[in-house]
Amino acid sequence: MLLVICFLGGLILGCGAWLIGHRNWASLRKQLLEQKNQLSQEKKLAVEFMHNLAEAIGEGVERKVLYQRIVHTAVITTNAMSACIYEKLPNGRLKGVAVEGLFPPQRAIKSNHDEKDAPRARFIEKILNSEILEAEEGIVGEVVKTRKPVFIPDAQSDPRVIKHNDQSLSVRSMIFAPLVHDDQCLGVLAVANPANGLPFTETDFSMINSLGEQAALAIKNSDAMNLRFEKTRMDADLRLAHDVQELFLTREFPHIKGLEIGAKYVPSAQVGGDFYDFYKLSSNKFCLCVADVSGKGVPASLLMALCQTHLKHLVNKNRSPSEVLSLLNEELFPRIRKDMFITLFLAVLDTKLNKVTYARAGHEPALLLKSDPKKSDQEPSCVLELRGNGMALGILEPNLFNELVQDEVTDFSLGNLLCLYTDGVTETANAEKEEFGLSRLKDELLNHQELDPESLNQKIIQDLNKFRAEELDRDDLTLLTIKRV
Repeated sequence: MLLVICFLGGLILGCGAWLIGHRNWASLRKQLLEQKNQLSQEKKLAVEFMHNLAEAIGEGVERKVLYQRIVHTAVITTNAMSACIYEKLPNGRLKGVAVEGLFPPQRAIKSNHDEKDAPRARFIEKILNSEILEAEEGIVGEVVKTRKPVFIPDAQSDPRVIKHNDQSLSVRSMIFAPLVHDDQCLGVLAVANPANGLPFTETDFSMINSLGEQAALAIKNSDAMNLRFEKTRMDADLRLAHDVQELFLTREFPHIKGLEIGAKYVPSAQVGGDFYDFYKLSSNKFCLCVADVSGKGVPASLLMALCQTHLKHLVNKNRSPSEVLSLLNEELFPRIRKDMFITLFLAVLDTKLNKVTYARAGHEPALLLKSDPKKSDQEPSCVLELRGNGMALGILEPNLFNELVQDEVTDFSLGNLLCLYTDGVTETANAEKEEFGLSRLKDELLNHQELDPESLNQKIIQDLNKFRAEELDRDDLTLLTIKRV
């Protein structure tokens, strides 16, 4: 009998142990399934988050829009009542730049009677958008300084959390995550108050921390993408400006008996500040010019276009070069920026009188190669500098400018060659920082005087390219040569 009782007791204990073990196993299995589902949900949310950010980056949205998407995702991910991003400013301070919901400000709110009638959400958003924290102020400053996230399950008992009188801003639980990329803290992502009334969980904390890491990467990628978009737009604008500038430059010169003409223009960038032009005034008079606008890029090209338009109108009135420059300065002086100016050399050729009349507005002196093919080789060629007085356009008031500018006249006979150029030619430097200079340019004219103007220009450019150091910046280059044949 005792044996039966012991057997039944052992059986009962074994069944009890089995039931307890089965219950524990079922509970463990349930926990594992819940964790699996939670991880699956986190993975799904992370994938959706990255997909949304990738779309935003691809669209080239600005930072503010991207920030708003991040806080929205943070709210959905944790079922939080509100979220905010604090951006680190260049001076180290922290500014609230994106908010969703009634996120509690990180400073005590000062009462403002003017805001009583404003909607509460709008009022809080306005406070956050104007709230600028000091570099190490509050929990936000702590997170930026340490670059470590902060989890506050019970905010009511944490002395670091700001307590607001407004019940709608009561804080129960908070999470702060740094936005760190390449060891650089861009700001802080913060969420407050789960909608279920319970504290945030460790899973929420892990999720927001992961979102912060991904958000920082997205912000940097977005900046890079926006820079690329901006560069593409600028390249398109520069290409348009370049195409417009090309329309202003004469590419094919008319066939003129007794004259050979050649021009070469090499901008340092897509658009430059040099220009040249050639005008037929009558059957035996021709006007030519070379100019250099200070600076580079679009501003210089626009000023060049303005100058060239006025010049074309003025030279057709049969005025002298000095008079044209005076009138041109009168037009440009009130319009030109104070930090810009234009140097210009203007000449009028008379093939009937074999003369050239010129005036100079602060430009490089033109070079006149004197060579007569009818004379013997015993009389060598020489190169003269055509200087004359005059200041750059746009610097002096008309009265002062007119006192300086003047016409000069010299012979322009058979075999002579006139070379107009910009300082990009003579100031081209080699590796030793030595400039090409005026003497080398004179030698080019003397050594290659048998060439036609087009070939001569090409030869000069080739020799300049051999002379210059590749690593040094190059200025715009312009050459305009006219030969009397």
